[in-house]
Amino acid sequence: MKNSCECEDNRVYVKEDLVELIVREVQEILQKDYAESVLYKRSSNGLPLIPLGISNRHIHLTQNTFHKLFGENIEFESMRPLYQPGEFASKHTLTIVGPKLRSIPNVRILGPLRKYDQVEVSLTDAIFLGIDPPVTNSGMLENAVPLTLVGPGGSVYLDKCAIVANRHIHMTNKDAEIFGVRNGDFCKVKIGGEKSTIFQNVLIRINDNWLLQIHLDTDDANAANVREDTYVEFLGKM
Repeated sequence: MKNSCECEDNRVYVKEDLVELIVREVQEILQKDYAESVLYKRSSNGLPLIPLGISNRHIHLTQNTFHKLFGENIEFESMRPLYQPGEFASKHTLTIVGPKLRSIPNVRILGPLRKYDQVEVSLTDAIFLGIDPPVTNSGMLENAVPLTLVGPGGSVYLDKCAIVANRHIHMTNKDAEIFGVRNGDFCKVKIGGEKSTIFQNVLIRINDNWLLQIHLDTDDANAANVREDTYVEFLGKM
C-alpha cells in the first residue's frame, strides 16, 4: 500500500500525488511572479514595461557547418539556457576572421542548431573586422557579407553570413494585442536613466513560444548606459 498523508482540507494524498501537487503549486507561484514582475510593471502610458536583453556578438550554425568546424564525432552541447524558451548558449566558441585578417576570438555559438549559418556582430565589431554588413532581421541573409570561421577541427569561409541584427522585441500574439502591433511592425521605445535614450525602428517579432523582451546589441546598450535588469517604455508604432 502506498504511503499517504492527510492535509488540512482533510483530503488524503499518496506520496506521488503530493509531489505532483507541490510541483503544480510551485509552477503557479513562478508564473504569478513572472506576471507581477513583467506584465504588471506598467509605464506612465499604462502599457507593460518591456524587459531588456543585451545581445553580444554570436553565431548560429547548421549541423553540417558545426561538424566541419569541430569534427564529425563532436556533439553540440549546451552550457546554459537563455531567456527565451528552448534557446541556449552552447559550450562551443569560434574565431571569426574578416577580409583584412583581423579576428575576434571566443565568439559563442547559440543553440539550437539552425537551418542557416549566421554571424551577428555590432557595428563596432564590423568596423574592426573591416566589413560592412546590413542591418537586418535574423535569417535574412541576401545581403549578408562574408567571414571566415575558425574552429578546433577546421575553418569555413561563408560567403553570406554576417549581419547587424535589427533592434527587436520578442512577444506573443497576446502581447501584440496589448501593444496594438503586428508582426513586422516597427516601433519606438524609451530607456530612462542618466543617458535617457529613445530608440526608433525597433522591429516587432511575434511567436507564442517567446517571452516578452527587447533585444539591443552592445553598441545600443552602451549608448544608453544600461545593463541587464532594465525595462524599457513602449512609445508606439512608427
